[in-house]
Amino acid sequence: MRTLDDLLAALDAELAPLPGVLVAFSGGVDSGVVLAAAVRSLGADQVVAATAVSPSLPGAEREAAEEFARGLGVRHEQPRTAELERAGYRANAGDRCAFCKAELVDVLTPLAARLGIADVVTGTNADDLRAGFRPGIRAAAERGAWAPLARAGMTKDDVRAAARHWGLPLADKPAAACLASRIAYGVPVSAEGLARVEAAETGLRTAMTGAGLAVRNLRIRDLGDDRARIEVDAALVPELTRRPELLASVTGFGRVEVDPRGFRSGSMNELLPDPVRYR
Repeated sequence: MRTLDDLLAALDAELAPLPGVLVAFSGGVDSGVVLAAAVRSLGADQVVAATAVSPSLPGAEREAAEEFARGLGVRHEQPRTAELERAGYRANAGDRCAFCKAELVDVLTPLAARLGIADVVTGTNADDLRAGFRPGIRAAAERGAWAPLARAGMTKDDVRAAARHWGLPLADKPAAACLASRIAYGVPVSAEGLARVEAAETGLRTAMTGAGLAVRNLRIRDLGDDRARIEVDAALVPELTRRPELLASVTGFGRVEVDPRGFRSGSMNELLPDPVRYR
């Protein structure tokens, strides 16, 4: 079994030979560790972070990404992406992520070229490759973006261990997938729909925090037909269910229900009748 030092050495071996690198930085721990590793391997002047400005990324996430990049001393680009102009993305079938990642890499590749950088890298880790249902990973790879964490064999646990080892502020940050992941497959994605989900999540998180409930994972799932499903940490489900004033903070939907099973990453994939089709 390889130690964390072994894995970090493998990660450095992937990055150190590069003259420069552009990191697709979502603000999460995976791409954050890639960004920090690149700075360690190459120096801040040879590294650029790029965070897409898009209706699918909550404003708070973008602000946190900007602060993290500033702390590392790297240049932080914030190009606009237009995934909503892609019909496949708006249609929101099981391959929606492929259209999103295609748009992202199609924007970042020429940006990197203008900056004299040949390599665009992502935060995909080794666990992501084994997950099976990741059409976005394939789309990014087809366009030339590559994944240092996956090449180094680093799992999600390894990534968090590295973040703690380096004292990164996002070491224990919860997963924060894009807002489109909250919308059930088959329900069209729109800027208005994404904004509705973001507002509902912000309202509920604020209400729960104000009520003294320390919530870590929270999702508002748009199930279509003006119906929303709340997923929070399983331990908080009973309290949330018996607090109507908290449920009332979820605005913008005609009907709101609480998932008794609590938060589950990728739960929307459970609703796909044939997920293998989109692998």
